[in-house]
Amino acid sequence: MSTPKIFESEYRFCLILWEHEPISSRELSALCAEKLGWSKTTTYTVIKRLSERGVVKNENTIVRSLVSKEDAQVSELDEMMDKKFEGSLPAFLAAFTRRQNLSEEQLEEIKRIIEG
Repeated sequence: MSTPKIFESEYRFCLILWEHEPISSRELSALCAEKLGWSKTTTYTVIKRLSERGVVKNENTIVRSLVSKEDAQVSELDEMMDKKFEGSLPAFLAAFTRRQNLSEEQLEEIKRIIEG
């Protein structure tokens, strides 16, 4: 099953949810007002939209995620890989490492991950 798309503003909302869940929609609305500057209506609209797409569950005013932060990140990375690098991990890694000043320790860690 593929992970539903989470757009940028929704992702910022999800970061708050993942940190505090399970949480009442009222408390979540207050946090979104504080951290994102959202009105209560905006927060409830996002909860509804994400509920319809299967990203969150709002049951008895308690909001929980149905998609983990890790799954959302992997899905976004997969989409970027497909769009920008034609699905090529070597092309992505080449572009990434050209732009970063990686330490020897970081390079060794990447090597360990790749070698599995």
